[in-house]
Amino acid sequence: MCGINGIFAYGAGVAPPQPRELLATRDHMRARGPDGEGAWWSPDGLVGLAHRRLAVIDLADRAAQPMRLPEADLTLVFNGEIYNHRELRAELEARGERFVTQSDTEVILRLYAHEGVAMLRRLRGMFALALWDGRKGGLLLARDPYGIKPLYYADDGGAFRFASQVKALMAGGGVEDTIDPAGWVGFHIFGHVPEPFTLHRNIQAAPAGTAIWVGRDGVSAPAVYTSLARILAEAPPPDAPLNEVLRGAALDSVRSHLLADVEVGLFLSAGVDSGALLDLMRQAGHGAPRALTLVYPDFSGDPRDEGPLAAAMAKAQGARHVLRRVDQAEFEADLPAILSAMDQPSIDGINTWFVAKAAREQGLKVAISGVGGDELLAGYSTFQTLPRLLRRARPFTHVPGLATFTHAALSVFAPGPVRRNPKVLGVLRHARSWGGAYMLRRAVRLPAELDAIMDPEMLRTGLERLNPVDRLDGLLEPDPGCDNGRVALLESRAYLRDQLLRDADWAGMAHGVEIRTPLVDIDLFRAVAPHIAGLSPGDGKRALANATELGLPMEVLKRSKTGFAIPAAHWALGPHGPDRVQSRRWALSVAEAFRPPG
Repeated sequence: MCGINGIFAYGAGVAPPQPRELLATRDHMRARGPDGEGAWWSPDGLVGLAHRRLAVIDLADRAAQPMRLPEADLTLVFNGEIYNHRELRAELEARGERFVTQSDTEVILRLYAHEGVAMLRRLRGMFALALWDGRKGGLLLARDPYGIKPLYYADDGGAFRFASQVKALMAGGGVEDTIDPAGWVGFHIFGHVPEPFTLHRNIQAAPAGTAIWVGRDGVSAPAVYTSLARILAEAPPPDAPLNEVLRGAALDSVRSHLLADVEVGLFLSAGVDSGALLDLMRQAGHGAPRALTLVYPDFSGDPRDEGPLAAAMAKAQGARHVLRRVDQAEFEADLPAILSAMDQPSIDGINTWFVAKAAREQGLKVAISGVGGDELLAGYSTFQTLPRLLRRARPFTHVPGLATFTHAALSVFAPGPVRRNPKVLGVLRHARSWGGAYMLRRAVRLPAELDAIMDPEMLRTGLERLNPVDRLDGLLEPDPGCDNGRVALLESRAYLRDQLLRDADWAGMAHGVEIRTPLVDIDLFRAVAPHIAGLSPGDGKRALANATELGLPMEVLKRSKTGFAIPAAHWALGPHGPDRVQSRRWALSVAEAFRPPG
């Protein structure tokens, strides 16, 4: 894992980029790549590519980036890992290619030389890449189908800039700093900034699963090469039981994600996902991995305490278990660094900061995470609550004005707790589509509540640009044709991509730790897709537990979902009511750290 950036002055008459801008952007990402740095300029000085390296595969200098393939006039910077690079390498060698490194970077270069942009569909992994094709005179940008690795760009009509981080692009000094109200509104609604928006009007995220071509005539619209929605929509009927499919596909994903020339550890909670991954790592031949669990004095003796169950699973699997204690004093000491490392505001990610910090303390550069299991295997309560919300609201959609009238009446005559909870009344206003129901379920604040905390003009403009319900409904195109599929797409393409994966990236990279996610894998998704429509509550997690050889403790299987819980809001703000209130106050606190001066 690394940091990448570049500039292409593609417009006629545009002055060549300044080397200092390229290097300032690159070196803002020093934590992402502490093992090396590089830069390359085209002979005409109009294209510059730069890279910060975290060496994980082929640790030698020969695998440094930017990497050139002179005979094809190709230059590549790449962030991530290609887990099937050995199979692709063998295929290319059979075609006559001769490699000079053991890196996946060289595989991408040589595969592109043979297949062009079509090669993207053959890559299994997490990646963001930029490839300069000197013969065509253009720059190819691409991002993996889930959007595990970030990629941001700015185009001013004459020069195109990109980087792994929003803050890095701004640090270069070449992008005008104009606030994007849509990014701010999105954060206050969801607790993260929804893609493609950022807090800056001139910077946007490259969409997951797309390729962008920048040529002398300008920047193309992102072209989809792999779509999660289309995979679900075109999934055939199941041809084998889910237990059998998941046992093979999950083990295959774990085995692929263990490919590295450095030690690979595991973030171990007390949940099914990471517990199953620990067993699958052992099955894949990765015996006695280093497993890291966070424990908090505030949770001692509480059901949220991950330590005892995680320790029991680690002992059963023969793992080298590390219980890492985090207290309020350490949180307060680290908070300025956390907010500085946070590339875009988020109400989450602090747990990942501390477990990645613990990993680095143990000498680890790579760690496996169980993130993604709930989205893939219908583990969230939203798989039940969203269809139920839509059913409840359906009668009000058939009579014009009925929802508005009922909302107004309840706002006046309903009991106090109903009137004070905007989400209760919000069912009538928002649960008319899947996107509206999802926003209602996931929102930190609903749009109608934002006038109390935002400037009216900024709020109006932001809501118009963001258009949150329509944006969420658009994530379901093409429609997967089943309720579970719709929820899986919303969770995968909104919460997972825009919050969990983004937080894993900035929090891990802040400590020079690459976080790998075997349950967020395109081949695994294709294997499970035929079964998603038929999943009943608990089916998916039982199937994952059944993929283990040694089994999981009954207490883990019956345990309510907590994830890597952390009392951050309580530490920062004091005990101020239930979790919903804490989240809203914590969001305001995070926003203050990103608010521009004045």
